[in-house]
Amino acid sequence: MTRADVLTLVRDRLADILEIEPDQILEGASFADDLDADSLALIELVEALEEELSDRTVGFRIEDEDLQDLKTVRDAVDYVHGRVGDQS
Repeated sequence: MTRADVLTLVRDRLADILEIEPDQILEGASFADDLDADSLALIELVEALEEELSDRTVGFRIEDEDLQDLKTVRDAVDYVHGRVGDQS
């Protein structure tokens, strides 16, 4: 899975949760400040990503202690891509 694939996945899931268009979600956007995403929205995003990626990477999980470090869309994309890499 390429980094671009991960970005698309994060944008699509976040757009569904926040009920906005994916193209409104910039990579440098802060979840709280730019997207008005509260902690519940971030938990929903984590659950959606875990569900989507568990098929590709057995046992994929975003640890609770790592969640607090994910402040921007870029942080989330880098984290997920670092965990799943370019596996097919």
